[in-house]
Amino acid sequence: MKIDFQKILEISERICDFPREIRYKIDQIKFYWSHFRWPKFWQWKKVGKFLNKRERITLLIFFTLFLGSLFFLIINFYLTHTYFVPARGGKYIEGVVGSPELINPIYADLKDIDRDLVEILFSGLMKYDSQGGIQLDLAEKVEIKEDGKKIEVYLRPDIFWSDGKKITADDVIFTIETIQDPDYKSPLMTNWLGIKVEKISDVGVSFELKKPYDAFLERLTLKIIPKHIWENISSQKFRLFSFNLNPIGSGPYRLKILEPSKEGFIKSVILEPNPFYYQKQKLDQKPYFSEISFVFFDKEEDLIAASKSGEINGFSLTSLENLPQLETNQGLVLYSFSLPRYFALFFNLNPLVGGSEILASESIRKALNYGTDKKEIVEEILKNRAEIVHSPILPEIYGFDSPKNFYDFNLEKAKEILDSSGYKEADSGLRQKIVKRGSPFEFKNRLRVGSRGKDVEELQKCLAKDPEIYPGGKITGYFGPETKEAVIRFQEKYYQDVLKPWGFQKGTGVVYKTTMDKLNQVCFEPETKTIPLKFSLVTVEDSSLLKVADLLKNQWQKLGIGLEIKSYPVSQIEKEIIRPRNYEILLFGESLGIIPDPFPFWHSSQKKDPGLNLTGYENKTVDKLLEEARINLDPKERCQKLQEFQEILIKDSPCIFLFSPDYLYFVSNQIKGIESRIIVNPSKRFLGIENWYVKEKRAWK
Repeated sequence: MKIDFQKILEISERICDFPREIRYKIDQIKFYWSHFRWPKFWQWKKVGKFLNKRERITLLIFFTLFLGSLFFLIINFYLTHTYFVPARGGKYIEGVVGSPELINPIYADLKDIDRDLVEILFSGLMKYDSQGGIQLDLAEKVEIKEDGKKIEVYLRPDIFWSDGKKITADDVIFTIETIQDPDYKSPLMTNWLGIKVEKISDVGVSFELKKPYDAFLERLTLKIIPKHIWENISSQKFRLFSFNLNPIGSGPYRLKILEPSKEGFIKSVILEPNPFYYQKQKLDQKPYFSEISFVFFDKEEDLIAASKSGEINGFSLTSLENLPQLETNQGLVLYSFSLPRYFALFFNLNPLVGGSEILASESIRKALNYGTDKKEIVEEILKNRAEIVHSPILPEIYGFDSPKNFYDFNLEKAKEILDSSGYKEADSGLRQKIVKRGSPFEFKNRLRVGSRGKDVEELQKCLAKDPEIYPGGKITGYFGPETKEAVIRFQEKYYQDVLKPWGFQKGTGVVYKTTMDKLNQVCFEPETKTIPLKFSLVTVEDSSLLKVADLLKNQWQKLGIGLEIKSYPVSQIEKEIIRPRNYEILLFGESLGIIPDPFPFWHSSQKKDPGLNLTGYENKTVDKLLEEARINLDPKERCQKLQEFQEILIKDSPCIFLFSPDYLYFVSNQIKGIESRIIVNPSKRFLGIENWYVKEKRAWK
C-alpha cells in the first residue's frame, strides 16, 4: 500500500492547531518529501563508489539479512498455508504364498489369493465401508418393499466395465443366475437359494425373498461379472475359460500383465488404474498408485526374505512363528484387523454319524469347557494377537452384551464333574468308567418236570457248574427226574434265600420266584464294560492350529483325558470330514458376516451338509429365536433375541468357543492411507486401496 505523507500532513493541519515549533518541523518534512525522488537502477549501481569499504560490507550484510528474512517469511507463509496431500504415482508390491487360479467372483471364495484379486478388480452392488457398515457401490439406490420380502436395486448411470462396455441390470441377473445354477458348482450357491431375481429396467433389478432377511443387503456385496464376456461359455468350460486369469472387472484397478514362471505357474500379476472406474472423477484422479503388483512365493520363508530385501511392500502371515522378528523391523508397520470369525472345538453330538457317545453327555461337555485354559492358548500360541471367545455372537465385533454365564478355566471343578459322572482315574492316569450291563440270560418262566426248551437248557448249564448239585451234568433241554433232583439240591444249598421265605424245609424241585432269583444271581454275573475317557480331534494342517491342538492335549491330560490328533489339508477336511460329519471333535473356524446371522451354524435344519451346524445341535427354543431374529428388521429386537440364543447355547455347551484371531498385515512404512478396521474377511484389507499412496505433494488450505 502506498503512503501519501503530503496528504497526511494537510489533514493534520486542519485537525490540530500545532505550536510554532512543531509547525516548523512539519514544513521541513513537507519540503523534503516534495523534493524526494527514489533512486533509479543506474544510481543504485554507483552507491559503492560513494561508500568506503566498511560501509559497503555493512550494506552487504544488511542486504543479505533482508533477503534471508524475506525468504524465511515466504517459506513460512507457504508452509502455514499449505498441507501434504497424496499425489498420484508410485508402485505397491504385495507378496503372497501360493498363486491364483480363478480370478472370478463365482469361484473366488475357494482360495484366498483369488479373493484378494477379485476384491481389487471387481465391484458389487453394495460394499463395506471403513466402519464395518454397508454402503452403495455400483448401486445408486436401494428400496426395501413388502416388509423386507422385496428389494429393488437401481444402478448408477456412469458405470462401465474395464473394457469400456456399459454395466447394466443384465450383468447383475446373469451373475446371480450363474451362481444359482448347480451345474456351475459355485461355493456361493447356498447364499442365493430360493431368491428370485428379475429385471425392472436397464438399471433396475428386483430381488424377491420367501421371507424377510435382515442381512440380505450384505449378500449384495457380491462382485458382479460381465455378461458379454461369459454368456456363451458353457458350465463345463466355465472354469477353464481364459478370462478366469484375464478378468474384465469394474474395480479401481484392472489387469495389466500376468507373468508366468518357467514351470508354468503364475509368477506375478501387475494391475494398473482402471480408466473406466466410476469414482475416478469423484476421487480426484484416484487411485493414487500407478501400478500394483502381486508376487507369488512357494514358502513363507521366501516371502519374509523378499520383505527384508525390499522386493515387496506388504504381506500377511499364515504362521505366527516369525512374528517376533518382524515386529522389531523398523521399516514395517503392523496393521491389525478384527474379523467376525471364531475358532472352536465342535463336538459331534450324533454317535450314529461319527460322533462319540460320551460327548452326548452335557456334564462331560461342561467338564471339558471348564478344563480348557483359553488364556494359555491366546498367550502361548497366538502371542496375544487374539480375543478369548465365549459366544458365537462376538460382542466385541457386534457391540452386543457379553454373555452372563460362561465357563472360566477351573481345573478342580472339571475334575469334580468327571468324578460325579463316574469317570475315575486309573493306574494309567487316564480316566475310565466301568459300566455293568445286564445278564445275557434271565430266568423268567416257571419250570417243572416235563418242561422243555431254552430255559431248561440254560437251567441245566447253570446247575452243571457245580458237580455236587448236578453230577450227571447232562444238557438235554428236557426237565426230567435227574434235573429235578439237581434243582432240589440247589434249593437246599441256598436254603436261606430260596426255601426259608416260604417256610419250606426241603426242596420242591420246582423253579419259581425265589429259586429263579437265586439262579439268576448265581448263574449269570452281569457283564462289565470299561469306557476310557478319550477322544479323537480333527483339524486343518495349519501350524498354529496344530500347536493349539497339542496344547489342548496337554491341558486335558491333566484331567485324565486322552486326545488323539489328526490333521488334513483344507480341501480334504471339507470333503471327507466335515460334509459326512466324520469326527468326534473338530477344531475349526467359522466366518460370520458383518451383520450377525447364527442361523446357518446353529439351527437344527442345518445339521446335514450343506448346512454348517457342525455339532448336530438341536434345541427348539434356539430354532425359534434364530428364525425370529433372521426376519426381524428391528435392530433392538433382533439383538435381544440373539442374546437370549447365546445364553441357551452356552448352557447346552455343544462346543468350546476358543478365540477370535486378529488378521496381521505387514506393510512398508512408506505406504500411507491404510486404516486398521473391522473387516469381514482378509481380502477386505484392500477396501479403499484407491486411497493408499506413497507420494505426497503440498496443496493450499
